[in-house]
Amino acid sequence: MADPGPSGIAAKRGRSSGPSAAGQGPRIGLVLGGGGARGLAHILMLEVFDEFGIKPAVIAGSSIGAIFGAAYAAGLSGCEIREATEEALGNRFELIRSLFTARAARAINSRNPFTSRAAFLAPGGLLDVLLPPRVPDTFEALEIPLRIVASDFYALESVVLSSGPLRPAVAASMALPVIFEPVLMDGRSLVDGGLTNPLPFDILVGEADVLVAIDVSGTTVPSPKRARPTAIEALFSSSFLFERSIVREKLKSHRPDIYIDAGTGRYQALEFLKMREIFAAAQPAQDALRERLSLLLDTNAGAQVIGKT
Repeated sequence: MADPGPSGIAAKRGRSSGPSAAGQGPRIGLVLGGGGARGLAHILMLEVFDEFGIKPAVIAGSSIGAIFGAAYAAGLSGCEIREATEEALGNRFELIRSLFTARAARAINSRNPFTSRAAFLAPGGLLDVLLPPRVPDTFEALEIPLRIVASDFYALESVVLSSGPLRPAVAASMALPVIFEPVLMDGRSLVDGGLTNPLPFDILVGEADVLVAIDVSGTTVPSPKRARPTAIEALFSSSFLFERSIVREKLKSHRPDIYIDAGTGRYQALEFLKMREIFAAAQPAQDALRERLSLLLDTNAGAQVIGKT
C-alpha cells in the first residue's frame, strides 16, 4: 500500500467540491460494508473523501456501514462523524448505561432467557449512541441518496431500503441476531444486512461510474491459550464466516472499481471500546484509498484506476 506522497495530496486538499459534486469526472458510488465495531474504520475512509472534496453520487451501507453511511449522506463530514463517535464511545459509563436501558423489553425466564425474548438488546440503544442527532428522520431528507441493506429473517433474502423512515431501516440493518432483536417493518422481521450482503456494491451497479467499496468483514483469530473457540466465541463470531464467505464469492464474479480491505478483521463485532486500536489498524487502508483516489482525480491516470483492485 504505497503512499502517494505529499505533492499528489496537497494539490487536492481543500477542494470545495469534487468530481461527483460538481458534475465533473466520474460519478462515484461509495459502499460501506458491515462488520460491527470493525466498521469504525469507515470514518477514516470518509475523511479521505473529504480531503479530496469528493461527494459520492450515491451511498450503500450494510450494518455498521448503514450507520456511518446515513451520517455521511446527511451532510456530516468525516471529521464531524469522528468527533461525534469519539465523544459517544469515550464516555464508557454512558455507553454501558445506554445499552443496559435498551435491553429488549421482554419478560425474562429465569431458567432459560433464550425462550422468552428475541435478543439481549434492542438495536435502538446502540443507534442512539452512534447515530449523530443531525441525521434526519427520512431517506428523502438526506443530501445524498442512500441504500441500506437488511435481511428478511423468514423470507431468507436481502432487502434494500431506500425511502421512508430512516432510523428503523438503520436499526434493522445492524440487528445482529441474538445480540439485537429484529426490527418489524411492513410485516417483515428484519435482521442484520451483513448476513445476506455484507458488502453491497452490487446494488449500485448502473447508478455510478466508479464503485468504491470498503470491506470490514471479520476473520476468526485463534487463541494462543486454547485450540478450540469457547461457546461464546463460536456464537458471536459465526457471522464472520457468513460475511467473509459472501464477500469472497461476490468478488469472484464481479469486483468494485476500487476495493479496500480495512484491515480490522481481527476485532470482535462489539469491541467498540477498542476504537483507537481499530483506527490505528485501518491507517494503511486509509493510505491505500488516498492513493487510489489521487489516481482517479488525475485525468491522465484516471483510466488506470478503473477495474484495478
